[in-house]
Amino acid sequence: MSPTSPPRAGSHPGLKNRLLIATSAVGIHISIGAVYAYSVYTKPLRETFGWSYEKVGLAFSIAIVFLGLSAAFLGRFIERRGPRAGGMLSASCYAGGLILAGFAMQTESVLLFYLGYGVLGGIGLGVGYISPVSTLVKWFPDRRGMATGLAIMGFGFGALLGGPVIGWLIGTVGLATTFWVQAAVYFTIMMASARYIAPPPPDWQPAGMASKPGGAVLSGGALQSDLAQLKANEAILTRRFYFLWVMLFINVTCGIAVLSVASPMAQEISGLTAVQAATMVGLLGLFNGLGRITWASFSDVIGRPATYMAFFGIQIVAFLVLPSITHALLFQVVLFLIMTCYGGGFATIPAYIGDLFGTKELSAIHGYLLTAWSAAGLAGPMTVAAVRDHTGSFSGTLYLFVGLFVVALIVSIWTRWDIHRIRARNLAAAPLT
Repeated sequence: MSPTSPPRAGSHPGLKNRLLIATSAVGIHISIGAVYAYSVYTKPLRETFGWSYEKVGLAFSIAIVFLGLSAAFLGRFIERRGPRAGGMLSASCYAGGLILAGFAMQTESVLLFYLGYGVLGGIGLGVGYISPVSTLVKWFPDRRGMATGLAIMGFGFGALLGGPVIGWLIGTVGLATTFWVQAAVYFTIMMASARYIAPPPPDWQPAGMASKPGGAVLSGGALQSDLAQLKANEAILTRRFYFLWVMLFINVTCGIAVLSVASPMAQEISGLTAVQAATMVGLLGLFNGLGRITWASFSDVIGRPATYMAFFGIQIVAFLVLPSITHALLFQVVLFLIMTCYGGGFATIPAYIGDLFGTKELSAIHGYLLTAWSAAGLAGPMTVAAVRDHTGSFSGTLYLFVGLFVVALIVSIWTRWDIHRIRARNLAAAPLT
């Protein structure tokens, strides 16, 4: 191997196994993904302490807000200190928040619950969400979408695995001990995962890619170099950063709004019973998780711009027809399809960031973009509730979302055009060889 050749897979002494790196990322994400099982606490908290739905729900909202804020403000910390330090900080904050939540149960303090589960736990969520992403992109330059989709799928599946266990623990050992048991288990999993995660050697490439351009990514079945290598403060000065923000915000706003009212909406429009609707809600989580790995992997084949255009095109049609579907099975199938696009949007965005801005400060840029999640977490449920109260049905909200997806589709097409324009400019400026 020549001195200028990038290290191949297995050629570097002590090189870590990238599949175990991916497994470690899943370990972190599946732990923090238990936050999506928060609804399991609602009834026990109300019955035990007499807290209102608003009081109980506020803790989850605080956690999502601090997820976005911590991801934005601590992304640079992860870039400086590395994914191991980020994962260990996440484990400490997340477990610490659960411990405080347990003490809140003993003292019946809703404020301590907000501080523990909402603020401290939310910081753990945000740091843990972005910590492995930049590293995975570097370890899997040949399959960016698949790698990040696998980890973020873990976040989606966290509720499926954690929900039943949390429910069983509450009934067996009580609320306070449930939070403490989770703290111990998740801290152990996350710390073990964080200690293995590390970036590859500089300029490392897997076997078979050493002859490809540096930073090569798959797009439409062909290998292309990253559009640019930008720092976070440089990325936020580009319009394509805000294109991604708008697309993520709209996709999450509409998806999380549907999740917040899925059961009553299904009963109102398609006539599902309460029991049938509850079963459907559980399956929504399954399709949310499957959509993350499926769409993210598919984006490695057709490219990220085409994938996002597909998200919005599919959902324009889905939200347009949903209010008129009275057949229960067909209604659920359409909702499941929407959920795959919702999850896929989360999983595909890190690879899209790498394509457009490179891997120099991917964690920091990803953190800035996740402020769209925080905003959407408030905007989605509030919008659907307001329109439902004003119109007396869910149809008006669904048609409003059709309009938002049209905007998102236009932005996604504009983004694709912008990418082609910049690539053409870079090609024209490249020196002749």
